[in-house]
Amino acid sequence: MARAAPVTSPTPRPAPDRSEAVLSRLQLLVTRKLDGMLQGDYAGLLPGPGSEAGESREYRPGDDVRRMDWPVTARTTTPHVRRTVADRELETWLALDLSASLDFGTGQWLKREVVVAAAAAITHLTVRGGNRIGAVIGTGGGASAPARRWRGGPPPSGPGVLTRLPARSGRKEAQGLLRAVAGTAIQPGRGDLGALIEMLNRPPRRRGVAVVVSDFLAPAEQWARPMRKLRARHDVLAIEVVDPRELELPDVGVLPVVDPESGELHEVQTADPRLRQRYAEAAAAQRATIAAALRGAGAAHLRLRTDRDWLLDMVRFVAAQRHARTRGTTR
Repeated sequence: MARAAPVTSPTPRPAPDRSEAVLSRLQLLVTRKLDGMLQGDYAGLLPGPGSEAGESREYRPGDDVRRMDWPVTARTTTPHVRRTVADRELETWLALDLSASLDFGTGQWLKREVVVAAAAAITHLTVRGGNRIGAVIGTGGGASAPARRWRGGPPPSGPGVLTRLPARSGRKEAQGLLRAVAGTAIQPGRGDLGALIEMLNRPPRRRGVAVVVSDFLAPAEQWARPMRKLRARHDVLAIEVVDPRELELPDVGVLPVVDPESGELHEVQTADPRLRQRYAEAAAAQRATIAAALRGAGAAHLRLRTDRDWLLDMVRFVAAQRHARTRGTTR
């Protein structure tokens, strides 16, 4: 089903100080609602530097040469060493889809705002206790760009840019990550969700948690296989962001709609009940296909809507997952 959105004037982007206020309010809401719901999800309890491989960095005098990362050294011609991750740390990675189809919303929020809110909630749930969190961000266009470092500001972005924000621990670093996510500009063009998810598979990482946040409107065959591959090593949560107009059309007469990724403009006669019924049936079939693909990949599935309380839906989901674990089940 084509991705179409009613034609509206461009949504003004919040000023930096307003973005900070929004993020602070998000943190307060998440803290009040979700605090204490995710405890004990660690890979081990042993202190020390650990033996699991982490990110690579440039060699510095005094580094242990036994930790040289020879493949990266050969590719870059600059000596690199492989960091190790403590066994007591939980490592979480976010794959955030900010392609053009996310810059839309007819409910209380834009879909991209729900993506940022979900990222804030997941960050709060996992950053405590020295846990590490990182992210990869796709802004549309399909072309890949080298991984880039960040220092708490918006990462560079452009058509087809896939940006990696390295996994780090600490609340200050987590807030910097959220500021970088909130400051990422959505670019025109179709994104490659499969390539975005594949960034979590390469390089191979220690077992942890992977969270994919998207509207999953890309064809399932594009992202289902990378999702299955990701699930083979990590616990995977898929957060699907949905707007009510993607599920059904209102009866408002002639409605101009535009595909936000291709720019194609169409006029739809929504007064036709048969057209609205066909649209709703096609939308339901599309969502069923997405749910089946996620279920086939073994990922936990959470759907957030722009016209509902996303935080309440997330609280219910986390509580249900916690209850399932106490009963000895995984879903």
